[in-house]
Amino acid sequence: EVPLDAHPVDNGYLFILVYGSGSDWVKNVLAAGTARLRIDGAEFDLVSPRLVTKDVAWQQLLAGTKAPPSFLRVTEFLQMDIRRSET
Repeated sequence: EVPLDAHPVDNGYLFILVYGSGSDWVKNVLAAGTARLRIDGAEFDLVSPRLVTKDVAWQQLLAGTKAPPSFLRVTEFLQMDIRRSET
């Protein structure tokens, strides 16, 4: 388990990578292609992990979402889709 800064976007979640894409958890998710996100007891199966740029990320985030402090120099974000059940 890793505490994350996860933000809902269309069809999934966007993660602000404060420690960059070299973090073990990010490498593990990219390699696995899936992850499970728990928010306030609700769980979401996520798929299709991909790194996106700051410009792509900020176009998708809700108005009013606070940017990380500039001294952190965050330039990478991880986006994943919610797995849709096949019925």
